[in-house]
Amino acid sequence: MQPAVSAPDAAAAQPANPFQAQFEALRQRAPALRREGVAERRARLQKLHDWLHANRSAIHEALHLDFRKPAAETDMTEIWTSLVELKHTMKHLKQWMAPRPVGTSMALLGTRSWVQVEPKGVVLIISPWNYPFYLAVGPLISAIAAGNSVLIKPAEQTPATSALLERICQELYRPEEVTLVQGDKEIATDLLKLPWDHIFFTGSPEVGKIVMRAAAQHLSGLTLELGGKNPAVVDDTANLRDAAEKIIWGKFLNNGQTCVAPDYLLVQESVQPELLKELSAAIQRAYNPDGAGIQQSESLARIVNQHHFARLAGLLEDAQTRGATVAAGGAVDASQNYIEPTLLTNVPAGARILEEEIFGPLLPVLTFKSLSETTEYVNARLKPLAQYVFTNSAENRRYLLANISAGGAGINETVLHFAHPELPTGGVGNSGLGKAHGHSGFLAFSNEKGVMRQRVGFTGIKAMYPPYTPKVRKLIELLVKYL
Repeated sequence: MQPAVSAPDAAAAQPANPFQAQFEALRQRAPALRREGVAERRARLQKLHDWLHANRSAIHEALHLDFRKPAAETDMTEIWTSLVELKHTMKHLKQWMAPRPVGTSMALLGTRSWVQVEPKGVVLIISPWNYPFYLAVGPLISAIAAGNSVLIKPAEQTPATSALLERICQELYRPEEVTLVQGDKEIATDLLKLPWDHIFFTGSPEVGKIVMRAAAQHLSGLTLELGGKNPAVVDDTANLRDAAEKIIWGKFLNNGQTCVAPDYLLVQESVQPELLKELSAAIQRAYNPDGAGIQQSESLARIVNQHHFARLAGLLEDAQTRGATVAAGGAVDASQNYIEPTLLTNVPAGARILEEEIFGPLLPVLTFKSLSETTEYVNARLKPLAQYVFTNSAENRRYLLANISAGGAGINETVLHFAHPELPTGGVGNSGLGKAHGHSGFLAFSNEKGVMRQRVGFTGIKAMYPPYTPKVRKLIELLVKYL
């Protein structure tokens, strides 16, 4: 029998990971970052804060090159959100880093305990293309605040923004502290083979499963911000004009390429005709105020590339073939990756648009008679990343929040909860794992170490050490019964 190949020989037979050297540099630097205090971490964040203010026009240009994102929308959804995260983190960092005392039970009298946070170490951030700036910078802020060394893998679908992010890393940070690698899914595959202390991934549930399997090989910590079919419920007590304006904004922001956008509407049957009128009017006010045509609007981004345009056009065609009615919009132009903001009614069960996450400017409008129908419909599907409720009834609001599980929720609002630094954001089940933003993001990249200090020589629990004599067993009995 041939002897088994030794572990070193087996390792030597494996091709070297092309990113091993960068990983090792980050790992060598991690202990020094771990020892740094509040001032040093704040200084790194302040550099990023100042860079954002000084380079707004460069960020505008990158996002416009990638998918014609309007400058005002870039300010609001990429720059302002990043600045909110930065300011909130810098303000609270000292409090977050401080040891947190915890109480002591009677059974542990004589001890003192606290929770001490420490950085996880070397972390990987894989960011998506739909908000390519903010969804890379947001987790970077949390990772730096927590004291980690970081490698960012941005989306290849938005090359101008990826190049800008690389420029930030090169101008502000040492490569062994924060670095960036550009490339396609093969590059991501190589990166995922390395033993990261934590991986933060934002993207689709399908790719999230791949990332989770890779993380399992090294038992890496993991945050998954995924997607889902987010319902918006509009009942017969809602202010329909207000609801329509907020739904249109949240749905067609970034041309529908938003993970927390409403994916479909569930509208009480009695108010559906009036809501459709309000929705159509809101589209015109937002994207065609001068009557020149929505396609000429400078306020509407484009679909990111031909691949995603073809997928969305296919969803629209499939729905119409099955009998769905276009209540507004419906125009497409492949030469510009343009799809008009579209409302669909009479969408039959089985249409792909009701089964797949849309991630574009198509909005199916379904009806219901009783609230129980809405919860049955939503709960028969995978758990969404967000749910939205438009109502003036406190009872209906409580019912829908209590009976639908979702990563987050908005009442008489869409999307905006995602920008609140005090709210944990993330999914549940198929829509994600773990939470981000603010303190939740800081904790995602930290290890909460529980510490107990005992007085030297204090008897306490020693009275219950072996041998387990009748007296010791009696003390343990009292412990179990009363303490």
